[in-house]
Amino acid sequence: MLRSLNSGISGLRFQQDKLDVIGNNIANVNTVGFRAGRAQGVDVFSQRLSEFSTNSSASQIGSGVSLASVSSSFAQGNIDATGQPYNMAIDGSGFFIVRDTSNNATYATRAGDFRADANGFLTTTEGMRVQGEIPGSPGVSSDIKITLIPTAPALPADTEAVSWRIESNGDVMLTLRSTLVPPPATPPDPLKIAQIQVQKFRDINGLSKVGNNRFGNLAAAGPVGLGTAGQAGRGQVRWQSLEQANVDLATQFTDLMVTQRGYQANAKIITTSDEILQELINLKR
Repeated sequence: MLRSLNSGISGLRFQQDKLDVIGNNIANVNTVGFRAGRAQGVDVFSQRLSEFSTNSSASQIGSGVSLASVSSSFAQGNIDATGQPYNMAIDGSGFFIVRDTSNNATYATRAGDFRADANGFLTTTEGMRVQGEIPGSPGVSSDIKITLIPTAPALPADTEAVSWRIESNGDVMLTLRSTLVPPPATPPDPLKIAQIQVQKFRDINGLSKVGNNRFGNLAAAGPVGLGTAGQAGRGQVRWQSLEQANVDLATQFTDLMVTQRGYQANAKIITTSDEILQELINLKR
């Protein structure tokens, strides 16, 4: 049977896989924190027709193409201001880390559409708790809780918290006012109650998508430490903002057209090979 038939079939399969990836990218164009995928192919082994000699190179014919991998693009997405108090985005490299309280598994995410649960813990929409550091426990990953009445650290005497904010380095700060009458001339200093931290990885391509805008397989990606945003190459935290999907529609539609033409070309290879085989069969007549 003609080798071109197998090559054409492998081409159809690869173009279909590539089309599936493009379709998923376009479907998630408005998904917060989504990372676009890209299908990459490799040529299949080549059959040797003649051996290498001093006067000529070896003659080889390829056997088509196969899907090598579907990698994710971790380019920065647009950051839009939302005004929502629990929304945040990472401007630069790194990921938020969230913990599943049911099995203690941890995941990475770029989607900062967080909320506060009934106990004040900062969570994802699925209830996974955002990780960071709390005063008194340096270097220990902890669930982040945002409250105007903290227990550790406690509010200074004769003060009360009136609001909170998140700094670019991830610090959760309480704005205090004095309860003394009359109030002192100098208002109380802000109080740090937690720090939302950012995780970096040596090989972000080792991360695997697990759904709900989360990445798993953290150990294989080589985590280099959950740390302060804006330090050691980590991006800064943008409060009351969300990072949108990094899907470039112009690129996706261009790839869509090229993939469609590639599919048509491979289909033509199959029909042409079939016509040649038909001519061969007709030689008997």
